[in-house]
Amino acid sequence: MVVMFIHAFEIIYLVGLVLGSVIRGYYTGKFRQDRLEIFRKEGPIIGVLASLWGVAILMPVLSIFTTWMNISSYQLPSWTGWLGAAAFSAALWLLWRSHYDLGRSWSVTTEIKNRHKLVTEGVFRYIRHPMYSAHFLWGIAQVLLIHNWITGPAGIIVFIPLYILRVKKEERMMLEEFGEEYRSYMKRTGRLIPRL
Repeated sequence: MVVMFIHAFEIIYLVGLVLGSVIRGYYTGKFRQDRLEIFRKEGPIIGVLASLWGVAILMPVLSIFTTWMNISSYQLPSWTGWLGAAAFSAALWLLWRSHYDLGRSWSVTTEIKNRHKLVTEGVFRYIRHPMYSAHFLWGIAQVLLIHNWITGPAGIIVFIPLYILRVKKEERMMLEEFGEEYRSYMKRTGRLIPRL
């Protein structure tokens, strides 16, 4: 019975991985974003971490389709997988919605572009960095859906330092560009979760 659920959770992860890739690929193409720009504009540390995050979310494929990672497999109760499925659904919705709400103001890199405006509608009405929230939810879902000590937590382990390095830089840039308007926005919104 548990094996059936584990396979179902792995399928859920694979479907989510494809959907997340489609969402990001669509907006990257639509707004002509060059993924390699991150190395040129943000430096090698952030560039490497961003690349490693991409690898980390693909790593579960190894534990699903090969026996290479069997030594680090474990089992969790099935309810954790369903919680992971819910977290992944929320992550994908938030990833799509934050791209949709940002529109042309989205960039692969931390920069202000021409016609960039402060977006405070949609999910940005409640959260300043919903895309980072989506990536955190994705990492949590990966742990709960992929029962492997290496490939399960890989996404969250790589994303945390990337988030730490980028969010302060991003908020400093927004304060410089939008000043008091952004300061006021910070007071009424949460960084990753809505302010109560």
